Amino acid sequence: MQTTEKLSVKDIVKNCNLKHIAIIMDGNRRWAKEKLLPSAIGHQKGVESLKNTMRLFDEYGIKYLTVYAFSTENWNRKKEEVEFLMNLLAKTLCNELDEMHKENVKICFLGDLTKLNKKLVEIIQNAQEKTKNNTGVNLNIAFNYGSRDEITNAVKAIVKEGIPFEDITEETVSKHLYTKNIPDPDLLIRTGGEKRISNYLLWQAAYSEIYVTDAFWPDFDREQLDKAIIDFDKRNRRFGK
Repeated sequence: MQTTEKLSVKDIVKNCNLKHIAIIMDGNRRWAKEKLLPSAIGHQKGVESLKNTMRLFDEYGIKYLTVYAFSTENWNRKKEEVEFLMNLLAKTLCNELDEMHKENVKICFLGDLTKLNKKLVEIIQNAQEKTKNNTGVNLNIAFNYGSRDEITNAVKAIVKEGIPFEDITEETVSKHLYTKNIPDPDLLIRTGGEKRISNYLLWQAAYSEIYVTDAFWPDFDREQLDKAIIDFDKRNRRFGK
């Protein structure tokens, strides 16, 4: 759906019915490396970008933001970095939860939380419980998430429930995914310039529009988001028809 250039980005979002954007937040480490900084600084700056992006979503009236924070493959990184990322999540939730709750953000985690340490799981569960009735931006954090793992677990759950094979439909599978109560993303943004989706929302993004920017995630700002939304508005979405 194309709109005129005179419209504000907020108006474009409304006119093209943009409800859900998923983001692969890539480039924290490369951003830090370019600036001769420790990768930890890049990840910390990435948290700031997420906070700012979340507020832009609220301003524009985009209801769902789903971000790829830690993949099932990220366990293969150096032990020190993995521990840092776990601690960064715990620290961020503890420090920012009250503010996010005040801003009416609803937090939901997507992924296999059973592999996380007990304390972190408690922090995550507290964040979800505290914000479950909020009606602002739905912030979905894919953590220890892998789409193949998600689909495999969905199949196992369907088999365990004894659902006859002839009764299994796309809707059946969708209802057994982590995203069962979340609409599929309209737009998938990847920062950092890589042109792949890295085992992220393979089922849900079947008909998502894909936008790649060379900007690293710590540099993702209003200008970058506006460019992605304006580009999305120019797409002719046919959903395979």
